[in-house]
Amino acid sequence: MRVMLAEDSTLLREGLVRLLAEEGHEVLAAVGDAVALLREVEARPPDLVVVDIRMPPTHTDEGLRAALEIRERWPEIGVLVLSQHLERAYAAQLLTSNAERVGYLLKDRVAQVEEFLDALERIRAGGAAIDPEVVRQLVVRTTHSDPLARLTPRERSVLEALAEGHTNAAIAEKLHISMSTVEKNLNTIFDKLELARTTGSNRRILAVLRYLES
Repeated sequence: MRVMLAEDSTLLREGLVRLLAEEGHEVLAAVGDAVALLREVEARPPDLVVVDIRMPPTHTDEGLRAALEIRERWPEIGVLVLSQHLERAYAAQLLTSNAERVGYLLKDRVAQVEEFLDALERIRAGGAAIDPEVVRQLVVRTTHSDPLARLTPRERSVLEALAEGHTNAAIAEKLHISMSTVEKNLNTIFDKLELARTTGSNRRILAVLRYLES
């Protein structure tokens, strides 16, 4: 696939360029700020963009704003956002508009090459890739008013796998259960989270994450 990178750390940026090239992907551009990324995307749109949330000049949310603009202007481009730590508000902002061609990974996940490359492929194929640690922190709640408190341990495991972007078949394989069990658990989850009337990918990923952030 044709990829563009935006990362202000020269070491990480060059490492990603080398990794992607070794895997047979074409890196169209590797820049250090969001303005340069948008300029490159407009000149020659890639298949996928990998962008750090915090970049110059303020090191706050430049990368996130660039990612949101890309998703709005070029929805066919996959966007993978990298973050040093979980940023709940940023994760919610990125994930609650469209569940297709989007990913949110912690930077530590890049060192786990197979998982990182798998995330890229899932996003390119039109799916989502959410860091398991991000999902874990979003799912873990303590208040009894939280609708997640009504889920059984198995339903919670299915929900976590779902939020990571896995298909029903992948969830079945991951949890060593049958496809019918996965489907039954998902229907129960959507019912308990009052999502039974919602359809499509929003119900599977975005609406669930929206509940987690509500």
